[in-house]
Amino acid sequence: MATAILIDGDFFLRRYRAIHGKQSPQDVAEGMHRMCLDHLNQSGQRRNLYRIFFYDCPPLTKKAHHPITGSAVDFSKTPVAVWRTAFHEALKKLRKVALRLGYLNEHVAHWTPRPQKLKQLLLGKITISALQEEDVLYAAPQKGVDMRIGLDIASISFKKQADQIILIAGDSDFVPAAKLARREGIDFILDPIWATIRSDLHEHIDGLRTVLQRPPSPSP
Repeated sequence: MATAILIDGDFFLRRYRAIHGKQSPQDVAEGMHRMCLDHLNQSGQRRNLYRIFFYDCPPLTKKAHHPITGSAVDFSKTPVAVWRTAFHEALKKLRKVALRLGYLNEHVAHWTPRPQKLKQLLLGKITISALQEEDVLYAAPQKGVDMRIGLDIASISFKKQADQIILIAGDSDFVPAAKLARREGIDFILDPIWATIRSDLHEHIDGLRTVLQRPPSPSP
């Protein structure tokens, strides 16, 4: 049998950037692929790869006015959108990689201060008038990603397309799907890429394994 590798794209990109810093879309795509292939080396043997599933959302393409400057912002031309689009194109060219796309919910999207600035506002350390253009971001929640991950775990399990699933993610949304997979006899491995997970998640997986190089410890 074989191993299926499922990747929460937004989580992966945040963790990969924290470890390796900013890189080109092509370099990150290739780094992701190498990481997945490294996962196939287990106990002195190399497992077969069923497929790599990468779950993400296309970038925003709408236009809006910045709340600080009042200037028009075309999100399709922002560095974030250009990078994400190029990254998705790079993924499509990799062998045995399936790109699964949800969407960003623009109906509830809104401008919001960055977390550090929001904390300072709530503590009264700064006022709204002190915010600069770069201090706010446009937040649009992902939709459809968790559902697609759950459906693919169920499909792989019921169809016996693989006997092992490696999920690269960091939250607990996967627990119901993991329970289903394990009941179907799937060896379910979680890779949080060195992120701390809740202790109670261990009872819902068959193992915890990260192959990416551990990030350096912060200086005291």
